[in-house]
Amino acid sequence: MTIETEKKKTRKNKEVVDENVPLLPKSQESDTELHEFNGASFSGAVFNLSTTVIGAGIMGLPACVKKLGMVPGLIAIVLTAFLTEKSVEFMLRFSRAGNLSSYGSLMGDAFGRYGKAVLEICVVINNVGVLIVYMIIIGDVVSGTTSSGIHHSGILEGWFGVHWWTGRTFVLTFTTLAVFAPLVSFKQIDSLRFTSALSVGLAVVFLIIAVGISIIKIISGGIGMPRLFPVITDAASVFDLFTVVPVLVTAYICHYNVHNIDNELEDSSWMHGVVRASLTLCSSVYLLTSFFGFLLFGDDTLPDVLANFDTNLGIPFGSALNDAVRFSYAAHLVLVFPVVFYALRVNIDGLIFTSSRRPLVVDNLRFASITIALVGIIFMGANFIPSIWDLFQFTGATAAVCLGFIFPAAITLKDRHNIATKTDKILSVFMIVLAVLSNAVAIYSDAYALINKNKHNVNDFLIR
Repeated sequence: MTIETEKKKTRKNKEVVDENVPLLPKSQESDTELHEFNGASFSGAVFNLSTTVIGAGIMGLPACVKKLGMVPGLIAIVLTAFLTEKSVEFMLRFSRAGNLSSYGSLMGDAFGRYGKAVLEICVVINNVGVLIVYMIIIGDVVSGTTSSGIHHSGILEGWFGVHWWTGRTFVLTFTTLAVFAPLVSFKQIDSLRFTSALSVGLAVVFLIIAVGISIIKIISGGIGMPRLFPVITDAASVFDLFTVVPVLVTAYICHYNVHNIDNELEDSSWMHGVVRASLTLCSSVYLLTSFFGFLLFGDDTLPDVLANFDTNLGIPFGSALNDAVRFSYAAHLVLVFPVVFYALRVNIDGLIFTSSRRPLVVDNLRFASITIALVGIIFMGANFIPSIWDLFQFTGATAAVCLGFIFPAAITLKDRHNIATKTDKILSVFMIVLAVLSNAVAIYSDAYALINKNKHNVNDFLIR
């Protein structure tokens, strides 16, 4: 339910309720360097929220469609988008009712300081995992990766061969110091609106090229009929279908940046429109990418579909198109990184420095220390964690599902301000039950598959 009678409020007259959480203080007197900032535009907010949504999850969605089949897979993407829109709408409505300025303060209002702390821990787990995934994909695309014993050459490796400067460690080090370090130094999320617009454009470029390749192959008869429904042979194969849920959830998680973007809007009444526009754009990109990605590679679709774009496509200029697809999306992830990092830094600060009275934006030492420590942790994780599917499963089945569905639904059921309707509460119960059951089954299925894999490896070793 949308509050139609809500008064329009500019960014300047919003009251600060929890000044420890938002990175950007809304009181301009607290930082004279920001006095000329008059609020973010509608388009800038849409680009920043869309960039938060369209991240590494898009690369795992074709693999989700591969598991579910074309029809259930596309339906699942649409359903997840609808539930995401409702969960964000719940957050905004209860934030307006309590005059709250952050997700953390919203959880604190409903469940006290422990609720706020749990929220911040979940944001940290989710965002660290997501940012490590981004770095892994960038390394895979630029330097290459090995999947199921098959080596997929990276862009630099394909162009120049194997050298120390085409290796993963050097590429990630250079990207971190030359690109990530400057971008994560911005203290306002609106400062990233231009890079966010460029990142969305690069995602669209990736999509256009992938669609073009698919259409050319369809015309030439190089693509067969895609599998429309999942292959179910036993109970284990049914449980295995639920492993797509964490990936779907991760693909739509943007909740941790909703308040950050809302806080900087010139007119806060725009935020509902920003959310709808952003989710419509992102869902369209997701549906097209999933459809044409699975159509193009079929049952050979890898967990990271970008790794598929190093094969012979069987069309003119196939090699150049492969490189264009991989480069455009790697560049997109580079520009998404600082937007996701922004919320991570905010919540780490709120979690560790709970007693600090100085906003993070004016404490340069604290700002720099948190930034350097987080970038270092993410860099190390990207160099030692081999698979993005493992991280998708972990963060998606734990922190992401809490941030995206369980927490907003729980806040609605708590209904501190007596504004939830019966429909809201029924939908909230549905969200929680669906999230808990599906992710429990997904975790069980992953554990079952891992145990069987280890048993198989042990048996092979004993036979030798």
